[in-house]
Amino acid sequence: MNLEEIGTRARQAEPVLRIMETEKKNRVLKKAAENLVADAETIIAANALDMEHGKEKGMSQGLLDRLFLDKSRIEAMAEGMCQVSELDDPIGEVLGMKKRPNGLLIGQKRVPLGVVGIIYEARPNVTADAFALCFKTGNVVILKGGSDAIHSNTAIVASLRKTLKEEQVPEDALLLIEDTSRETTAQFMKMNRYVDVLIPRGGAGLIRAVVENSTIPVIETGTGNCHIYVDETADLSMAVDIILNAKTQRVGVCNACESIVVHENVREKLLPVLEERLKEKHVEMRADEKAREYMPEAEEATEEDWGKEYLDYIVSIKTVSSIDEAIAHINHYNTKHSEAIITNNYTHAQKFLDEIDAAVVYVNASTRFTDGFEFGYGAEIGISTQKLHARGPMGLLALTSIKNIVYGTGQIRK
Repeated sequence: MNLEEIGTRARQAEPVLRIMETEKKNRVLKKAAENLVADAETIIAANALDMEHGKEKGMSQGLLDRLFLDKSRIEAMAEGMCQVSELDDPIGEVLGMKKRPNGLLIGQKRVPLGVVGIIYEARPNVTADAFALCFKTGNVVILKGGSDAIHSNTAIVASLRKTLKEEQVPEDALLLIEDTSRETTAQFMKMNRYVDVLIPRGGAGLIRAVVENSTIPVIETGTGNCHIYVDETADLSMAVDIILNAKTQRVGVCNACESIVVHENVREKLLPVLEERLKEKHVEMRADEKAREYMPEAEEATEEDWGKEYLDYIVSIKTVSSIDEAIAHINHYNTKHSEAIITNNYTHAQKFLDEIDAAVVYVNASTRFTDGFEFGYGAEIGISTQKLHARGPMGLLALTSIKNIVYGTGQIRK
């Protein structure tokens, strides 16, 4: 299918999804989850081709981890779909109703966005997550994945469309653009006749290209230069455990810690222990002069390191003399994604929560929890770092709009 045909098919399917009953949507999602697990071997075989190609291209370990699928990850995708099926359906919810002096009753009602376009890189789990959330909210979704995951995405979409056909739902509720060329991506960004909103998920280059070139309204999902600030009152054992989790559990994800900010008063006790623990995980450390006094194996950090999303086993370490300096440093270099403070000082915790400009701000917890599944949304369509419409992990509500509904008894305007 060319883009014009894909757009036309999406528009034809949209009215059917818009009015679909919740019970039917939930049934389809549960059946799709079953079929996804049943088709695991086929999907894993397709993913193996993408993995082989990625290794040949020299893809980093973090990105390969993001691309990789096995049975447990497919089961997790299916579980996410089942969780979405159990969530309340926001479509049709009346948000409020007020009576005007002339007797008109005016309220707002939740409705689907319509046709949602998603441009994403080597993240095959996005394929299932995006379908589940869009389908539950009555939206058609057009997916434009990258070449690195094309075999995986094609196999997952085939499984999901099979379910739609079995359940007598328009298969074109889910459409995949199989041409992965940049020219096709550029054309897709101009399809405002067919697509109501475009959501990019990927690195800084992809997101910037979509924001700068799209004629379709964009919900910007940002990159993650996430910081953890260790305050002078922090429980240092807790701090080390949180940093290790946030940095090394999965290095190729946007909510991984990329930069550690340390109050100078805890350098002597914290940094030698932290260095040993990071070395165990083969993490390369890039630190400022004050930190390197207690981390002799760390390399000297450059200005570029403070704003870098590594997506790899690399971390920067910056020392500060106050919480104000920590907040200023983080707000200057962050990508407004997820930031954390480790502290036992209530005033400092509240100050950090109030003054850090980010979609998600943590006290004494890992940044790795910035995730639709962990937030109870079942899955996520992305993590918005902008401030209009949606911010943070985007679940069902982020895929809805409102329309105003008005009840009258014959009123005319004078």
